[in-house]
Amino acid sequence: MKAIINGKIVLKDSIIENSVLIYSNVIEGIVSKENIPENAEIIDAKGGYIAPGLIDIHIHGYLGKDVCDAKEESIRTISKGILANGVTAYLPTTMTVDMQVIKKSLEVLRQLKEESKTWDGSAILGCHAEGPFISDAKKGAQNPEYILKPDAEFVKEYADIIKVITLAPEEDTADFSAIRKMRNETDVVISMGHTSADYDTAVKGVANGVSHATHLFNAMTPLAHRAPGVVTAALNTDASCEIIVDTFHVLPVFYDMLWKLKGRKLCFITDCLPAGGLPYGEYTLGGTKIIYNDIVCRLEDGTVAGSVLPLNKGVWNVYTNSSIPLWECVNCASLNPATTIGVADKKGSLEVGKDADIIICDSEFNVQKTIIGGEIKYEA
Repeated sequence: MKAIINGKIVLKDSIIENSVLIYSNVIEGIVSKENIPENAEIIDAKGGYIAPGLIDIHIHGYLGKDVCDAKEESIRTISKGILANGVTAYLPTTMTVDMQVIKKSLEVLRQLKEESKTWDGSAILGCHAEGPFISDAKKGAQNPEYILKPDAEFVKEYADIIKVITLAPEEDTADFSAIRKMRNETDVVISMGHTSADYDTAVKGVANGVSHATHLFNAMTPLAHRAPGVVTAALNTDASCEIIVDTFHVLPVFYDMLWKLKGRKLCFITDCLPAGGLPYGEYTLGGTKIIYNDIVCRLEDGTVAGSVLPLNKGVWNVYTNSSIPLWECVNCASLNPATTIGVADKKGSLEVGKDADIIICDSEFNVQKTIIGGEIKYEA
């Protein structure tokens, strides 16, 4: 049994002080200082925050490694690197590359998923397959050479490892046959993204099985008063929504509005590329050259390619640029994504019986310790 003292405990609906978090491999409870179990190992939070481990459901790489490298070594490096960002579980994210590379990447993740529960890195919860079933007009940094029409049989074949599939609903048949098949025959979350659908098509997509929106605002038809687009459909339905919280992909002026509209359906993501954790320079993404400068990565033609955001910094970005309570900012990077992908019974909040995935942060949410399943995996 272990006890974390002298910290501000971030619960899903409040932050409490002068209490102690007790855990083994699961959360055992929150008690007063007088009721710490005998022989408990004491960990001092030194006045910082004690929060649930963060869950990144959209991340392509880190420390120079790409999920689409389709190599065990790359996944191990990413998983260990993001511990410093408080990420205790994640969805390694593929992109629109050759289908054989996507399948090989999925097979590597399939092989590593069980081992990742106990290794010295963030746990693999599954995969987010971003593409290849997208719109050429909204491809962003994705390679148009490898774009395909939505294929339910592919999703079914890899439904044990794919947790989220990003697709353009307008690329399906008029009656959304592939989307309906995915919905009816798998538990995969179907997300609309990299899409040029109009509002009506997006809403029909939601009615037929789409339940999520990939990096809201980016690579989709915008909100306009006579052409509402995918953004409006995402906000006007029950779909959960991701946003990249680096202050560039979505300006901070939107944070309060999005939280008021989506609440616990709002998920913070990094969309982090292999350049994450590295200095400015030139790198690759899915074999394509990207240039990292300032807080964003771009293709050589200037197209925005993604972020290098650590997720704990994203939480702090929103907290310091909005009126959203810190516990709700944390929910957006823990409980909400856990709920979206169906793992909130075990992860996402400091509730009794859930996995002891915990982070200890300083007063500005810099990660000091990352704990997974009750074991310290990272210390600053």
